[in-house]
Amino acid sequence: MDLPYSEIENALSSSFYVESNRESKSAAAKFEYGNLVDQEAISSSSRRRGTKVTFIPDSSIFKNYRYRLEYVERMLKYYVYLNPGLTIDLNGVKFHSENGLKDLLEDQTNPSDLLYPIIHLKGEDIEVAITHSRSQYSEEYHSFVNGQHTTQGGTHQAAFRESLVKTIREHFGKNFEASDIRKSIISAVSIKVMEPVFESQTKTKLGSTEIGEGMTSVRSFINDFLGTQLDNFLHKNTETAEAIRRKIMQAEKERKELSGIRKLAKERAKKASLHNKKLRDCRVHLGDLKKDRRLESSIFITEGDSASGSITKSRDVNTQAVFSLRGKPLNTYGMTKKVVYENEEFNLLQAALNIEDGMEDLRYNNIVIATDADVDGMHIRLLLLLFPYNFSRAN
Repeated sequence: MDLPYSEIENALSSSFYVESNRESKSAAAKFEYGNLVDQEAISSSSRRRGTKVTFIPDSSIFKNYRYRLEYVERMLKYYVYLNPGLTIDLNGVKFHSENGLKDLLEDQTNPSDLLYPIIHLKGEDIEVAITHSRSQYSEEYHSFVNGQHTTQGGTHQAAFRESLVKTIREHFGKNFEASDIRKSIISAVSIKVMEPVFESQTKTKLGSTEIGEGMTSVRSFINDFLGTQLDNFLHKNTETAEAIRRKIMQAEKERKELSGIRKLAKERAKKASLHNKKLRDCRVHLGDLKKDRRLESSIFITEGDSASGSITKSRDVNTQAVFSLRGKPLNTYGMTKKVVYENEEFNLLQAALNIEDGMEDLRYNNIVIATDADVDGMHIRLLLLLFPYNFSRAN
């Protein structure tokens, strides 16, 4: 009976024990520093099916090592989401999922924030889960290929985003804007590909364009699945379909309202930047690709003029800018991006950071929130962190 142990873990462990139980048989092996020291195979009907692995890293290789359990636990959760019914026991903590990607979205989202019950669709070599958030603006995707978490997406995630828009448009018979359809979406997609090609050794982005040699493309595969299964689901679940339609119409309304005031806000920010007492800018910025010190560019967001004064006197004028707040900024939780343009302080801060159209054109490599070490200071820090979290990807 073959033992399914990891050769890499074994080679890097001072002690490695593996036990496998299946088909009323049990086998175990013990290794020390990669060398087999004991092995046994017995018949057993009382043991549960599964594999148990216990190991101790070799301290001569890993000096003062420690486990980042939050990272390990997150990986194990993804394994059970992708393998419903599987139970993984890590040091007495059990991880289990019955509903696959549906459980993933439920576990990572506040139930009260779900606009409608999660749409969960499964087919041969594909599984998707879809819902919309009531409050968040950004698009949120969890994508997987052959059990690998592709944190940077790839061809399958791009195809999913495209196919979702196409299916929704065809279902409602309206040419909605793609950004309005996908705004606030929370979703997960998992597919299986024969001999997948990734764009990096870390396997975080899928590069394959075909499911397999001589088979359909990834794009067509996902498009056909959503075009049939999601459309059928929406026809059978009219309340969910209506909730999606209302969400799209709301996003369209907000986008049009935003476009009306954005021009005025830009003009106001441009005029204010000429004599903006809040911003004491530096000479080198992150976007200055020919400047050697561009990665040193920083902006200090301070609490009041007194704090900004002391930082301004001691700063490096070449790489360090200072932006002064006049007090506690606006709490943007649950608000639309319209408030950013109507709020002078946030509008000026957005212009200073240059994040209106996303984080790609950020002017500073480092953003330092320099507030007092008290309750009010912590409150200001949280409000400032909430601002880009809500809106940086909400265009």
